[in-house]
Amino acid sequence: MDLFMSTIFVIFLFVFPLLKLLNWLFGDREDCCYMLNYECYKPTAESRVVDTESSCRVVMRNRTLGWEEYKFLLQTIVSSGIGEYTYSPQSVIDGKEDCPDFRDSIEEMDDIFFSTLDQLFEKSGVSPQEIDILVVNVSLLSPEPSLSARIVNRYKMRPGIKSYNLSGMGCSASLIAIDLVRQIFKVKKRAFAVVVSTESLGPNWYCGKEKSMMLSNCLFRSGGCSMLFTNNPDLKHRANFKLKTLVRTHFGSNDEAYECCIQVEDDEGYKGFRLTKKLTKAAAKAFIINLKVLLPKILPPWEILRYLLVSLRWGKQKNPMLEAVGQGLNLKSGVEHFCIHPGGRAVIDGVGKSLGLSEYDLEPARMTLHRFGNTSAGGLWYVLGYMEAKKRLKKGDRIFMISFGAGFKCNNCVWEVMRDLDDPNVWADCMDRYPPKTLVNPFTHRYGWINDQYLSFFRLEDCIFASDLKPDKQH
Repeated sequence: MDLFMSTIFVIFLFVFPLLKLLNWLFGDREDCCYMLNYECYKPTAESRVVDTESSCRVVMRNRTLGWEEYKFLLQTIVSSGIGEYTYSPQSVIDGKEDCPDFRDSIEEMDDIFFSTLDQLFEKSGVSPQEIDILVVNVSLLSPEPSLSARIVNRYKMRPGIKSYNLSGMGCSASLIAIDLVRQIFKVKKRAFAVVVSTESLGPNWYCGKEKSMMLSNCLFRSGGCSMLFTNNPDLKHRANFKLKTLVRTHFGSNDEAYECCIQVEDDEGYKGFRLTKKLTKAAAKAFIINLKVLLPKILPPWEILRYLLVSLRWGKQKNPMLEAVGQGLNLKSGVEHFCIHPGGRAVIDGVGKSLGLSEYDLEPARMTLHRFGNTSAGGLWYVLGYMEAKKRLKKGDRIFMISFGAGFKCNNCVWEVMRDLDDPNVWADCMDRYPPKTLVNPFTHRYGWINDQYLSFFRLEDCIFASDLKPDKQH
């Protein structure tokens, strides 16, 4: 064993630095992907704001729920880590979640697309007619003509534009779209690319009473982001970030992983998104597979030696926990910041514990979940925006971006900060209030009775929202 470890040490002490040098001297340094700008979505209408109480009123409109289902939803909302100023689709605000029409679905997308793209083009000084590549990802809405075609038509983009429409890719779709751009950049030089990431929520609201499918109604909120990329080295000085590496992992060959996050119909025919208890296990396994490829690309030689020892332990774990994935590794030797998908408290806590991160590292993801909720594929960019608004990002810093999505997928990448950044972006109106003194939901005390087992006899009609029920439904 001592001889084995000595051999490994010699290899990484001498051979690894030599390989790094050869790659730098003879590698293809022309393959680059710069992010020039990004714009996150924030509704301007105050009517779109939802807090805990208004969320409960939306829940009350579902006449299929009994007392136990209502109590479950209330417990989930109060303990979700989501704050009092997130945004919901207009169709849900208007009470049309059980009967959405196609026009509402398209208007929801148009609002996110065009508001972010208008700002993106204006801020970057790049004309829509200069765009060579367009990638749009919306998982749960795929009309014909495509959503990307709507953007081409709106901005009268050039006939030779290469447009792509990705659906069904889940919360990690942003990095899939960016990887597609990166691959196209290898054959199309000095090009501009736009990526638009969001999700269709209004027409996909679950109106049934299966608990594993009701979770998405509690966690997901309106949001999205438009991004501008180029591989033109002459524009390097204008870039905010440079993509250093990106690794995609698809664990869909595993049945449990495939089914842990899936769109289905319940027994009563209501369509929705089912999240099972197997999700964290699937995330852990996919994360391990991804890190085995990614870490050697970003860690210094001495940490890669440690990584080899840790990876031997990974191979012995039949049922790894997300919290234990990266224990024993010092990722801060390779990156300075961690941009974690704000999918929920469990995801943030699990990734944080597994990578040995501090509350300072987790703050951007926690605050994003609190302020904007889970905005699906757009969520990562609100987290990045928080870091920028807090003036954390300095030239030369590296950002580890971590995402999980249905399939089951784990897509991660590393960005290099190209210049000091301090744009307050969508956080401008609330940055002075973050982080708040507490993330405890202000309605926790009011709804504390929901955890009292002695109130199992309580009737739904007796709760504080009884006035919302129709007269013919009261008893």
